[in-house]
Amino acid sequence: MKKTNLTGLRVAILAADGVEQIELTSPLKALQKAGAAVEVVSLRKGKIQAMQHLKPGKRIRVDRVISDADPELYDALLLPGGHVSPDTLRKSDTALAFVRDFDAMGKPIAVICHGPWVLVSAGLVNGRRMTSWPSIADDIQNAGGIWEDSAVVHDGNWISSRGPQDLGAFEKTLLEYFGTAQPMRPHREVRSHKRRGLGWLLGGLLAAGAGAGYAYSRTRNQADSGFTPMPGQQRSAL
Repeated sequence: MKKTNLTGLRVAILAADGVEQIELTSPLKALQKAGAAVEVVSLRKGKIQAMQHLKPGKRIRVDRVISDADPELYDALLLPGGHVSPDTLRKSDTALAFVRDFDAMGKPIAVICHGPWVLVSAGLVNGRRMTSWPSIADDIQNAGGIWEDSAVVHDGNWISSRGPQDLGAFEKTLLEYFGTAQPMRPHREVRSHKRRGLGWLLGGLLAAGAGAGYAYSRTRNQADSGFTPMPGQQRSAL
């Protein structure tokens, strides 16, 4: 099988405390091995507590707080599961807006296990084919989704899977589909664009300051010469 090359692709993994450890770490390693740049995005700085089903697992470092994460700077999104993480994220308006932006731009979204809860609360599931952990099939169907009992379901820009038992098929499909995504412009170009925007603003402020200084200088000169303009009257320039 041809090795997938994801060099230059930027992927956000949106997760919170209670994320199912293997559903985050296993796809993350597969993505990095294929050359993708991956960031764990969460609600707060520091580390999040992963779970191994009902037992505490590793503490996973957060690369970026979601309030500082711009969906336009990523090419794809991964929503791992676990009982607690998706339930926490679905209560965050910022997290829901983050996910909606990815979908509105047609960017690939991969979701597994209880992760679809976030898509349900974001109001995106209606009419979509997908799978999940079987116990939340009712939530998807009640939201208008079409639930399938399959290892992987690919519908439009979404890839969904049932749980850890399907990680092999999930990661294979994820890598293949993410490989079709066109990387956005490099981070340095985005930063450069922002610097140009800031430079334009500073230039405007400096120009305004220079204009104010010129007006002040003319007023002083007029005062020194004993000239006091009447309302609506201007002294002609020398």
